[in-house]
Amino acid sequence: MALRNAIQLITYPDRLGGNLGSLYTLLDRHLADAFSGVHLLPMYPSNADGGFSPLTHMEVDPRYGDWADVERISARFDLCVDLVISHISDESPEFLDFVAHGQDSPYADLFVQVDKLGEISLEDLAKIHIRKEKEPFRDVHLANGETCRVWCTFTERQIDLNYESPLTYQLMERYMAFLAARGVKLFRLDAFGYTTKKIGSSCFLVEPDVYRILDWFRETGEKYGAEMLPEVHDHISYQYAISRRHMRPYAFALPPLVLHAFLSGQSRYLKQWLRMCPRNQITVLDTHDGICIPDVESMLPEAEIRFLVDEVSTRSADPIMRRSAVSVHSVGAIYQLTCTFYEALLRNDDAYIAARAIQFFTPGIPQVYYVGLLAGCNDFELCSATGEARDVNRHYYSLEEAEEALRQPLVQRLLPLMRLRNSHPAFDGRFELNQSGERSVAMAWRHGEHYCRVYVDLSTCQAIIDYRDPEDGSERKMRC
Repeated sequence: MALRNAIQLITYPDRLGGNLGSLYTLLDRHLADAFSGVHLLPMYPSNADGGFSPLTHMEVDPRYGDWADVERISARFDLCVDLVISHISDESPEFLDFVAHGQDSPYADLFVQVDKLGEISLEDLAKIHIRKEKEPFRDVHLANGETCRVWCTFTERQIDLNYESPLTYQLMERYMAFLAARGVKLFRLDAFGYTTKKIGSSCFLVEPDVYRILDWFRETGEKYGAEMLPEVHDHISYQYAISRRHMRPYAFALPPLVLHAFLSGQSRYLKQWLRMCPRNQITVLDTHDGICIPDVESMLPEAEIRFLVDEVSTRSADPIMRRSAVSVHSVGAIYQLTCTFYEALLRNDDAYIAARAIQFFTPGIPQVYYVGLLAGCNDFELCSATGEARDVNRHYYSLEEAEEALRQPLVQRLLPLMRLRNSHPAFDGRFELNQSGERSVAMAWRHGEHYCRVYVDLSTCQAIIDYRDPEDGSERKMRC
């Protein structure tokens, strides 16, 4: 069954009420008409990276609940889950077997063993797209006394998988079949760009290898009735390439472009992107990661990127840097800005609602991050306690705290806008970018006799929606 053209929630399994049962309670009591889908960030047993170091994809961490909790959500909402395809935990059964039996392990070829790749020169090392300050390798001491090196792009607890081996594809298909049987309709392919290892290259998004791997995931997903959502932060052309291969790209350019529009009062660059963005995308303003800069590097001039970075950095946690940047003082060294979207907009309620209106009218299926749903502010206390800059936007809400946050006037303004986006038949039709001035944005959707238009004034941060009521055909106006 195809994904519904309506808003999805992005959330961790434990940060809206502490577990999956409380999450369902919150959705059932208050949000059943606000969301048609739920993207559950990893609920698997994990030993690092906020859940992104899974021991397996075939178990639910008991702290969060069990598969019955997951299936209760998938029975009512389109379910998206993360398929962590670039690596696996060093506490996984497969890796522990490799440590115990070395090259005699049936899983030995599942991992990228660096010494089997041939000689790697200093020049080769310099080309590798890295995510930490040292080379992405780790020594492994096997039970037989031998030592080998494995590739670890992220933390040393996360062991990269070998896509030159059929074992990796077998493992991924086993995971996909299992999860699809529990109602998963959309797989978010986490960090897929790191699946390509070719010495002498960046080992990141190596073409055409990366597309062969993605095509395999798409074709395999089709067998189980699921779509693919590959996740990558890089030049916008990669999102177009994903779209052309009948997978859903992320609209990662939208958050910085919307922020730039409101903070600068200029709509030019946002409208340029709206004219050409993929129509089958998933749109976001915020996620569990920061506000990414690489996605707009070909669309915003460097001076405008510097303006955006300087504006948002004054109220954010430390930025996430690119380890491979030539100069750490350059704009290109900034990878992510760590800030809630509400804080990035100076806690301006009108600007925040208008930004969401732009998102909901942008082509694609919208996803709303749980902190964004509740108009959350930066959690510097959590960030300081964990030492993870991105935790500033990963607050833990008790069920009572979440219900209280839903009663905020700003959230009460947001929910009717979400319900309109979910229910109006115009959004099943054709997108239009309407003529507007340099300090405004006008968009519309038309489907037969149905229409829905929004006009956003960036100077006043006001958003006005005009639409034809599908029930009685009357002309209606909504001030967001």
